[in-house]
Amino acid sequence: MQPEAITTPDLSGSQSVDRALRLLSLVGRETASGLPLSEIVEDSGLNKPTVRRLLLALMRAGLVEQEARTRRYHLGEEAFVLGLLSGQRHGLLDLAMPSLRALSDTTQDTSFFSIRRDRFVICLHREEGTWPVRTHALQAGDQHPLGVGAGSLAMLAALPDDEIAEIIETNRAILDARYPAYSPAQLRTEIALTRRQGFALNPGHIVASSWGVGVPVRYPDGRVAGALSIAAIDSRMQPQRQEELAVVLRHEAREVETRIVAMLERRTKPEQPAQDEIRTAETTP
Repeated sequence: MQPEAITTPDLSGSQSVDRALRLLSLVGRETASGLPLSEIVEDSGLNKPTVRRLLLALMRAGLVEQEARTRRYHLGEEAFVLGLLSGQRHGLLDLAMPSLRALSDTTQDTSFFSIRRDRFVICLHREEGTWPVRTHALQAGDQHPLGVGAGSLAMLAALPDDEIAEIIETNRAILDARYPAYSPAQLRTEIALTRRQGFALNPGHIVASSWGVGVPVRYPDGRVAGALSIAAIDSRMQPQRQEELAVVLRHEAREVETRIVAMLERRTKPEQPAQDEIRTAETTP
């Protein structure tokens, strides 16, 4: 019997989605070496033209990419983003959520939790405040180069100097093309200011009326885990309030760091014997 893909080559509706997801799953199982087209065809049970069409669709969506030299298929950048977003459900974002709610309740402004992704930063969550006039410059899922935005700048400034220099140089082209307010020289100036004042400030560099304050969140070993930030319209970001927001941000960053420590301790703590096993051990001669 011929495979269904050969007898019914036209793809439509849920069948097309099911087949594309099957291919995505196959490619995802070989994250290191990738898969050649021939192996994907064989493992999927689909014919070669169908596999090509589906892979091209997945590539357009950024979920799959083809390595130019080997012609093998790998998971794409967008798949990595989605994995980060979904993986945070029971990870860092869960630990940050109580602090995000506390920040927005206390300040009435919008708060954010972001994490580093190589030389970029991605916003995992946006917690709305109750202040009637809000800024919409940053949304969950948005990605910017490290240093662009308050939380992003807080993370960049918390890195070692040699790593900062490498990131700025690597991002130079995208900064020049898309972020004219963030020249390498300007970034270095703002990093120095961030370190002096103990918080990062975005004075409307991305959207003129949208200002932000951010601080890093660290793992117990000092590595940067992410950043908490608050954004508001410029009239709510006068110098005195910047300092006030920095105080509450630093407090909540410490709270998140405490939760990270507790989570790591739970994961590494050896399981305790059951109570009946303990009693048995105590009474056994």
